[in-house]
Amino acid sequence: MATKNKAVEADYSMEEKITALYELQQIDSKIDEIDKIKGELPLEVQDLEDEIAGLRTRIANIGTEIDELNQLNRQRKREVEEAGALIAKYEEQQNNVRNNREFDALAKEVEYQKLEIDLANKRLKEYSAVVKTKKATMEAAEEVVKDRVLDLEAKRAELEGIEAETAREIETLKEQETAAAGKIDDRMLAAYRRIRSNMRNGLAVVTVRRDACGGCYNRIPPQRQVDIRQNKKIIVCEYCGRILVADTDVAPQE
Repeated sequence: MATKNKAVEADYSMEEKITALYELQQIDSKIDEIDKIKGELPLEVQDLEDEIAGLRTRIANIGTEIDELNQLNRQRKREVEEAGALIAKYEEQQNNVRNNREFDALAKEVEYQKLEIDLANKRLKEYSAVVKTKKATMEAAEEVVKDRVLDLEAKRAELEGIEAETAREIETLKEQETAAAGKIDDRMLAAYRRIRSNMRNGLAVVTVRRDACGGCYNRIPPQRQVDIRQNKKIIVCEYCGRILVADTDVAPQE
């Protein structure tokens, strides 16, 4: 990396680097303008994709819960059948008891199994009600997914249309961007990108016009303007932190 930086510094003067920085800013601003045409579409597409993924996960989870309830439902039905079989067995045994004590013991077992059947049937009704509610929730979520998928397809088509229309221009600008960035050393390029990321309008490099910063419009002292026109070093606005360059459309003052 150090060898690469030295090569860049040797190949291009500070004036050329500053000029390249301004060119890079102009190119990036054009790319920003194209991105504005897309508006909120990329974010809307991403939000819809996330919402659909979340809904599908929720539907899958509800499906798992319904499966678990159905499994419990089958288990309770088996318990009812088993309890019924035990009742029949105990009642049969009551016909062959030798004393009242054995009869009463079997009667208690029959009563216990009937209570188990009542409890199992109560649970079955509860499971049925919960499954019904969950199925309704699942169906509602599936309807929402259908609507969101239609919205997503429409927005994707719109976004893809814009990208197709601007693809050639973006490709050209990206090539120009790479060429301009190739004239700037890594540290200067990193500073440019850091400043640019902190500015709402993406302007990291601005010209001095009418004795003022082209970014924040605060006045630039005359001596500082002279230093800017000399292009011997990077000068930033003391108010907004943007990199300042001379306005090439204005003739230098003697």
